[in-house]
Formats: sequence, structure tokens, C-alpha cells
Amino acid sequence: MNDSTKWMTIGKIVGAQGLKGELRVNPRSDFPERFTKPGQRWLQRKNEPPVAIEILGGRQLPGKSLYIIRISKVNDRNAAEALLGTDLVVPSNSRPNLAKNEFHLMDLVGLKVKLNENTIPIGVVKDLLTAGNDLLEIELNEGKQVLVPFVQAIVPIVNLQEGWILITPPPGLLEL
Repeated sequence: MNDSTKWMTIGKIVGAQGLKGELRVNPRSDFPERFTKPGQRWLQRKNEPPVAIEILGGRQLPGKSLYIIRISKVNDRNAAEALLGTDLVVPSNSRPNLAKNEFHLMDLVGLKVKLNENTIPIGVVKDLLTAGNDLLEIELNEGKQVLVPFVQAIVPIVNLQEGWILITPPPGLLEL
């Protein structure tokens, strides 16, 4: 990879699993193969360039949204704990193809938020959180942060070409 490569975060190392160097990953991708299929990925610490690693295998924890991965050269708990807080990244040009009405996180972050198609934006999408359901973290123009469920009934339009989404929040949602 070269210095101009753009990177996409697909997960965060949130813990060590057991004594043999396995890692717990909180996914930021809806593609399980990114965590279960062996192959090259990259780890990135804040403000540092990504470092190539080799995933040897992985599995999802039953009943949880966490994945357990094994990577080469991480063979004990101390080595695994040294990676806590590190992002698991891939080049942004390796994005899987999506079906209609599916979106990549990096495409949503930064979109303006409108209450109808002809109004001034009320805020901007800052992040997408996975907490059982996907939640858009929106920063309203007055600086307040709100979480809005990313479901068709509340976010009926995502207009990537024009850079905005339409939300139809139930009464009180934006005041929470």
C-alpha cells in the first residue's frame, strides 16, 4: 500500500480472549468474512500508519456481536493486550458490493441531515453505532448529539449523490 491509500475501519480490538493471543473485535462491518476468513488486514493506532497483519481465522461469539480473531505472531495474552484499542482497517477500495438500500459507514458519515427535502439541514451524521440496532449519531446544528435509529421508517431517504439524508423522527426523539 502507498501513502495515498485511503483506509476504512472495519472493527476495533476491544479485548484479549483466553491465554493464546486471540483478540476480541467489535465489528464496524456487516460482512462477517472480514473477521472469519484468513487473509491480510491492517492494524492502525491513532495517528499512525496502518501495519499489515495476517488473520489466521476467526469466529463470532454466540449470541453477541463480537468476533474472536487469531492473527499471526500474536501467541499469548500479553501480546494480545498490547493491541487493545487498535483499529482493524482495510483499503477503502476493497469494499464489498452492496444490495440496493445498503450503505457503507464511510458513505454515511458527513452527510447532512434534513427534516424534509426542501429545508436547510439540521445537522450532520458523525458516526454509525451498532447496539443491537444501527444508530446514527447526529450532531445537530446547535452542537447537541442525538442518536437516531437507522431504520427505513425514520430514515426513509439516503441521497448519497447530493450528500444528505432525510429523517422523520417521532415526537421528542431530537429532544432526548
